[in-house]
Amino acid sequence: MPKNTHKIAIAGVATLGAAAIAFTVVPADGQKTTTDSLSSSRVAYSSGQVRDVKASVTDQLAVSSLKVEAIEAKKKAAADAVAAKKKAAATAAAKKKAAAAAAAKKAAAARKAKAAASRSANRPVVKQVVVKSYPNNLDGWIRESLAIMKKKGIPGSYHGLHKNIIRESSGNPKAINDWDINAINGIPSKGLLQVIPPTFKAYHVPGTSWNIYDPIANITAAANYAADRYGTIDNVNSAY
Repeated sequence: MPKNTHKIAIAGVATLGAAAIAFTVVPADGQKTTTDSLSSSRVAYSSGQVRDVKASVTDQLAVSSLKVEAIEAKKKAAADAVAAKKKAAATAAAKKKAAAAAAAKKAAAARKAKAAASRSANRPVVKQVVVKSYPNNLDGWIRESLAIMKKKGIPGSYHGLHKNIIRESSGNPKAINDWDINAINGIPSKGLLQVIPPTFKAYHVPGTSWNIYDPIANITAAANYAADRYGTIDNVNSAY
């Protein structure tokens, strides 16, 4: 064995499961140089490994972050798909409901129209009768009486009625004779054409009043009597 002894420096570095061992043999009188060399070697070696470890950890964290983001994106996409599906289902249901309501409304309108048509078809046709109005005076009474006489087939003219009315009552529908033979017998002549009650009753025209003083009833009854006895009221020129 040599006289000069050797000093053995051992440096061990373990990082993330990797091991490195360095052996340096130097003379005893060269301890300082060996120490400086060893120290420098250790610093350089350790520094390289730390940088590698940091890079590895950073890469792992980046990969993990990407995986988390991918999972979250997938969850969001799934949630959006579910929401879209629910919205589509709700829209379809609303459209279906609206269509059903429209169909029901249309059917109800059709039923209503059909019912109305049926009622119209079964309803008897009523002809509107235009009732002509006449003034409440002598001219109106004569004209209305002539319209009734025409419907009943009773002859007579405006002139024939007017001249006899003026002679008999001067156009007073309430006139009454209380001095002639009829009055003496208790059946005085009354009204525009001075008709006695038995004659008025016998020749009364249906559709007119039973009141002997009613102008229309009195004129038509007297004209009916004159037509039966003289052919027409136009042939009467004196008391009849």
